[in-house]
Amino acid sequence: MTHTADTEAVQAANTAFYEAMERGDFEEISTLWLDDGATPISCVHPGWPVLTGRGEVLRSYALIMANTEYIQFFLTDVKTSLTTDVAVVTCTENILSGGPAEDGAELGPLVGQLVVATNVFRRTPDGWKIWSHHGSPVLAESDDEDDEEPGT
Repeated sequence: MTHTADTEAVQAANTAFYEAMERGDFEEISTLWLDDGATPISCVHPGWPVLTGRGEVLRSYALIMANTEYIQFFLTDVKTSLTTDVAVVTCTENILSGGPAEDGAELGPLVGQLVVATNVFRRTPDGWKIWSHHGSPVLAESDDEDDEEPGT
């Protein structure tokens, strides 16, 4: 493949990951992660410890999907870099999500969140697979002058 074709394939794999999350498609999520029997995968969700190995990582996604009624990702600041067999995608996940409904409503309250993410992919005979995902929350900026340090 050419560099451009590889970049497009990595970006397609990255998009597939987020689309599978939005659909709550656990089987698709499972197929997108590296599974070579030798290389441990890892994942860090915002506020979680490092998860290592397919069992821990995939259980975390099952748990998230079971407790999230609705989730949508708007990716911004997407950057892709790659070498022969490894690619890194960085992005900002602009997340809109809703938990379980309350009081007979169709959907629970919607919450917005910003997360910066790094997704590491590895080339396999079956295409580009996620080797590691790391998401860190972005703290909201405050325009309130009262939040400034004394003397600033």
